Amino acid sequence: MQTRFRAYSTAAVVAVMVLFSSCMAQKQSSAVRNDTPTPIDRKATTETKALFRNLMRLSDSHTLFGHQHATEYGHGWAGEKNRSDVKSVTGSHPAVIGVDFAGFSGRPAAAVAAAKEALRQNVADTYNRGGVTTVAWHFSNPVSGGDFYWKDSVSKPAVKYIVPGGAVHEQYKEILRGIGDWAKSVKGADGKAVPMIFRPYHEFDGDWFWWGAKHCTREEFITLWRFTVAYLRDSLNVHNFLYAFSPDNRFDTEAQFLDRYPGDEWVDMVGMDNYGDMGRDGKYNLEAAIRKLQIVSGYAQKKGKLAAFTETGLESIPNPAWWTDVLLHVMKQDGMKLSYVLVWRNDRTSATHYYAPFPGHSSVPDFLKFYNDRYTLFENDLPDMYR
Repeated sequence: MQTRFRAYSTAAVVAVMVLFSSCMAQKQSSAVRNDTPTPIDRKATTETKALFRNLMRLSDSHTLFGHQHATEYGHGWAGEKNRSDVKSVTGSHPAVIGVDFAGFSGRPAAAVAAAKEALRQNVADTYNRGGVTTVAWHFSNPVSGGDFYWKDSVSKPAVKYIVPGGAVHEQYKEILRGIGDWAKSVKGADGKAVPMIFRPYHEFDGDWFWWGAKHCTREEFITLWRFTVAYLRDSLNVHNFLYAFSPDNRFDTEAQFLDRYPGDEWVDMVGMDNYGDMGRDGKYNLEAAIRKLQIVSGYAQKKGKLAAFTETGLESIPNPAWWTDVLLHVMKQDGMKLSYVLVWRNDRTSATHYYAPFPGHSSVPDFLKFYNDRYTLFENDLPDMYR
């Protein structure tokens, strides 16, 4: 395990937070500010509002580092308490832990119950340590086979069936009730409901998932998004979610980015998934990656939203300087304000399917430079995100 020398980073973050809070208090003492960004859920829990606010404040000077399934399993291991490959390399877990609702439907009831219990503990543990959870949803097709991927001659275009008026709408509501009940049951050691960034229907501009652009109309997708948020928030009283909208990288303009955007009243965070410009198959287009992230970040700043680089990475990390020469270079462009960046998972059995380093990997020295950069924040660097 490497020794870390970043005490100054935590102190600097705390100082910035104190200064920011002081300035805000002075401004608010003379007048009530109506333009202060807030979550779309006006009944959001105190802790959820604090998470939104703190992510926005920190993004002025920092970006949190995240890793999918980081504490559930890693390269050659699974199910070990308080372990992650990132912690084994740096001494700290990622600041953001990615999890998934994939196991919450499309399986036998006993398997669903087991998945919910395991994830409940994982999310609570992250909160208790002071970290942040973001939730993807690789949702098994609720009207056909084919899992979450689109499979020709097997999959059905489920969106039109599960929106209001669709033949499977009631079944979709039942799945959402399962998610809602679970979300409200996840409590930290302080007894509070744990805030989460919920990122459903990601990469919707592609065609590889059944909710992709080739398998539903723009209007159907927007209806699905709005219903999902409204049902969880307004009917099921789930008030510990922030909602993240994240297409893949198939846009070049703000208008294209917003093509299936459901409206500002339905989104807390805008993001982008981008592997293709970041070295996949040996192809780099960092200028394009920067331009697209600037569209995301710029829109967020205009509209009082959070922004994030919601998925990226380079499988197997064959470029040992990828962390600083590629990822950090893209993230640190002038004017960019990103809440977090998340790289994909480290498979526990595959020799090649991993996106974060583990002890002995050739990119460890560069990852430690990335880790020690003042711009990046890991779990041990975080102020109290929920106050």
